[in-house]
Amino acid sequence: MASLTATIGLTAGLAAPAAAATGTPVAVTKYSHTSASGDWVGQGGSVAYTPGTADITVSGEREALTVRVENETDWWTVELAAPQGEKLHPGVYRGAERASSRTGRAPGLDVSGDSRGCNQVYGQFSVHQIEADATGAITVLDATYTQRCETADAPVLKGVVKYRAYPLSFTYASEPGDYPGQGRSGTHTGATSLFSLQEWGVGGLQYDVSGKRETWSALLVPPAGERFEAGRTYRTERGNGPGVAGLDVSGFGGCNASEGTLTLTRLARGEDGVVTAFAATFVQHCEGAEPALRGTIHYYA
Repeated sequence: MASLTATIGLTAGLAAPAAAATGTPVAVTKYSHTSASGDWVGQGGSVAYTPGTADITVSGEREALTVRVENETDWWTVELAAPQGEKLHPGVYRGAERASSRTGRAPGLDVSGDSRGCNQVYGQFSVHQIEADATGAITVLDATYTQRCETADAPVLKGVVKYRAYPLSFTYASEPGDYPGQGRSGTHTGATSLFSLQEWGVGGLQYDVSGKRETWSALLVPPAGERFEAGRTYRTERGNGPGVAGLDVSGFGGCNASEGTLTLTRLARGEDGVVTAFAATFVQHCEGAEPALRGTIHYYA
């Protein structure tokens, strides 16, 4: 079984999607925030910008960076800084202080806009993806933040920053009685979890997730004699066959036999035909039972 990509975590590079394949993923750049009533910076409102409605740029390096969002009427600035002497990497940064005046080992956060900012910041942020080029310039960023001004119980401002980032996540919802999911639900992102993708057999994929005290594995195999295609929904069993795709998702347990569906919403292949990025949803029933495990996979797509 040949490895398709390195496990994605602290500093691994992005798997490069094919340039022209059905369902080819597109890097996402956007900024949005929601402000609670009484929050000074956001004034209780919500905003959402894309490159079509504002210039979104990133400056700085992995020690400290600044995201600038600007159009003819509005401007917003998000500063993220690692603790002194460190570099930003995927993870959750709690106890953030104002970036320009952070103390001790605190990370830095400072969100301002339209001439409004905080004197003191109480907050945290999560870095889901971050990459830099050989010069140190930021090339990929995916982060979320929570900021409160002046006091730890002040109204909150919550935001999302994406800069040339490809979606990377795994979510699941398990009904009571489902064995692999044990009736639980969860979400894994780059801030908490590691993801990997390998070839399996002829045209198959093994997708693995590790994080938050959980380990998930999904084995996806196209119907016999076929290869996966974006936009198709496949009937599945634990093992593939003519007209039936193989689906075997395990977490807190696994199935001896299963049936369900697998929908590939996006799929990108390299020049050698190997899948480099995909997005999918699935439904799995174990042992012919009614309870289902449902999930969504985004691997750079």
